Amino acid sequence: MIKVEDWAEIRRLHRAEGVPIKEIARRLGVARNTVRAALSCDRPPSYERVSRGSIVDAYEPRIRVLLAEWPKMPGPVIAERIGWPHSMAPLRKRLAVIRPEYVGIDPVDRVIYQPGQLTQCDLWFPEPRIPVAAGQERVLPVLVMTLAFSRFMTATMIPSRQAGDILAGMWTLICGVGRVTRTLLWDRESAIGGTGRVSTPAAAFAGTLATQIRLAPPRDPEFKGMVERANGYLETSFLPGRSFASPHDFNAQLAQWLTKANTRTVRSIQGRPVDLLEVDYRSMLALPPLAPQVGLTYRTRLGRDYHLRVDTVDYSVDPRMIGKLVDVTATAGEVSVVCDGQTIARHQRSWAKQDLVTDPAHRALAAQMRQALALQRQSRQAATRRHADGHAVVLRALPDYDALFGVDFNPSTTPATEASDA
Repeated sequence: MIKVEDWAEIRRLHRAEGVPIKEIARRLGVARNTVRAALSCDRPPSYERVSRGSIVDAYEPRIRVLLAEWPKMPGPVIAERIGWPHSMAPLRKRLAVIRPEYVGIDPVDRVIYQPGQLTQCDLWFPEPRIPVAAGQERVLPVLVMTLAFSRFMTATMIPSRQAGDILAGMWTLICGVGRVTRTLLWDRESAIGGTGRVSTPAAAFAGTLATQIRLAPPRDPEFKGMVERANGYLETSFLPGRSFASPHDFNAQLAQWLTKANTRTVRSIQGRPVDLLEVDYRSMLALPPLAPQVGLTYRTRLGRDYHLRVDTVDYSVDPRMIGKLVDVTATAGEVSVVCDGQTIARHQRSWAKQDLVTDPAHRALAAQMRQALALQRQSRQAATRRHADGHAVVLRALPDYDALFGVDFNPSTTPATEASDA
């Protein structure tokens, strides 16, 4: 077979300069039939290797029988069923070709998002353990939200996966943008829509913002692939080479990195998210004048130990409120307790597990109350042992009262009784 350069030269000499076939063969040192073949062929010559088959060919009929009944049967199981004696590489290669004939092909469409239309939300769990207390480290969730039109990313680390903490994180990120899209897309996160329906706290949050929370189909991560790719981008571009002293340090480094990440050029939109955010912003919904209910909230009656539990951590409360109903509110940074409209306790929130946070003032006040109660009891006891005129009350032994009333709980046996018994 001649080279492409010789093929091109033969055609040029004959058609452009009119050189005869015999002269072309002499100049290039090829046979005249080769020259005639080059002139009759309108395409450049190409080498095609004749397939010699594959070692999988003899097993393919049995593979197809298995796939017809179990299209998703794993490759190692198929190898065992057909008695495959070779390496798995050629079998996997053949399965990748023929399996779609039985499983079916699920094509996806390119989705075009309008400005202000959608925000994709997800929780990302970075591998590094974050110090949260002395001798305690935790893997904490990071809430990631990506605007579908501009690809603008926002993210923040939150204390837990509870609905109140997730919604508080969403409100923080939404306030950072300044507006909210018409739809917030979530997967079936247990606190948002684990039952297949939007949870009550999430629905209340969306209603206050006049937006809607939409749940993705189950087991379909591609439905919110944009935020999934953002998670992967954080995993590969933000985490490597970093260490974190606390959740606050993590969020500070993350905010600084996101400022740069949103200035990169995204190939799919041929632009920078920070530049397209203005277009997105103009079509988004304005925030309500009243903030939605976020954070962990509940009402309870304060017990004798004057501590209340928030996400496995106990916080002290003014012990003078023991026995009263109190309202507890916990955000990512603070825990506050209110009774009858008055704040009776305020603590910085601990992100640790099974921690104890006690205000020294509360402990000192509880000690004073215990001491006062002990003195009060002593006073009452002293008052019951003296007459009104001041002289002491004589304390008698119980046998004296038995003798006074003629009661004998241990009667002795008389001789007459013994004789009658005999």
